Amino acid sequence: MITLPYIRENKEEAIERLAIRNIDARATIESILATDADKRKKQAELETGLAEANALAKEIGNLFKSGQTDKANELKAQTAALKEREKVLGAELEVLETAIYDLLVTLPNTPALFVPKGATPEDNVTVFEHGDIPTLHEGAKPHWELTEQYKLIDFELGNKITGAGFPVYTGKGAKLQRALINFFLEEATKAGYDEVQVPLMVNAASGFGTGQLPDKEGQMYHAQVDDLYLIPTAEVPITNLYRDVILKAEQFPIKNMGYTPCFRREAGSYGAHVRGLNRLHQFDKVEIVQLQHPDKSYETLEQMKEHVKGLLEKLELPFRILHLCGGDMGFASACTYDFEVYSTAQSRWLECSSVSNFETFQANRLKLRFKDADGKTKLAHTLNGSALALPRIVAALLENHQTPDGIKIPAALVPYTGFDTIN
Repeated sequence: MITLPYIRENKEEAIERLAIRNIDARATIESILATDADKRKKQAELETGLAEANALAKEIGNLFKSGQTDKANELKAQTAALKEREKVLGAELEVLETAIYDLLVTLPNTPALFVPKGATPEDNVTVFEHGDIPTLHEGAKPHWELTEQYKLIDFELGNKITGAGFPVYTGKGAKLQRALINFFLEEATKAGYDEVQVPLMVNAASGFGTGQLPDKEGQMYHAQVDDLYLIPTAEVPITNLYRDVILKAEQFPIKNMGYTPCFRREAGSYGAHVRGLNRLHQFDKVEIVQLQHPDKSYETLEQMKEHVKGLLEKLELPFRILHLCGGDMGFASACTYDFEVYSTAQSRWLECSSVSNFETFQANRLKLRFKDADGKTKLAHTLNGSALALPRIVAALLENHQTPDGIKIPAALVPYTGFDTIN
């Protein structure tokens, strides 16, 4: 959530940054500031009244001590009127505070000023490309046919057990899943991340803290009896480990990673572009999360990008990195880079990771703060990235590494699979 002090001190900058998302926020921000001015005026009146009431209370006490009962009783009537006014002002302040809050939560994060302007994915900027797109042999197949041929995934069986988007992994397909998870976790460990194992369900406060609520209710599975949500990403529980926490500046960076299944309703997703592993309701992912000092968060974002780049290079996959334009970024992000792998059999790019800096947006919701060197309490910056999500990685591995004699496993992955070919 954007902080009120930031809007007070940087009104035009906030409007300019939100315009990068193609949002004209001037009216909302003007309304926030006008309501805030009214609130501050009433707060000042309340404080003046409290001071006057305290002064009267002392004077009344002294009058009673000196025997001036009549005068003391006259002043008590004034005190009663002041107390009644205090109640009215207190109620009005609550209404104004709620109005400001309700306006603030409607605003997405302010993009960094260097985020590309644009409205659609077509306006995203390619900032890096790696690898050659392989030329496949005659008769090469898309991954959903390869998984059937080599008995790696049974989509129909998952459909029978649960429904579409819940595949069953079998044989070497299941082993490949486990190998990728272990590979990603070990690489994150080498990069200095501490592993955590977190719940797969979160409460509404956790969903609000990272910005999933109230923005993405329709994308999450909701266990209504207990009012719990199945996590759409490990980002939610891992970042919420630090909700209502005050850190010390010397603790930065805090680096956590974790493997979890992820659950997404993906309402309204149909057609060929979501076939096979392209879009699932349940999938596995390793997430990396960092908490950082505001002065170093963009340097950290670059380091996280390099980590994900290294994973894709070791998997021998052609990929590219896109700097997302303002109109294509998530609600909570200040800057996002998407990674896409090339699906050779489908002749298209598939998103497999997002790496984002949220600046103080999540920290403000989480009340995640730190004591700076000057002793002042400030909001931390939060960052996270997929490192990596499995479904489209598996799709690209199967399609790009297929040969007439089977599917080759990248050398870096062989120690984790125990086999170098699927045939």
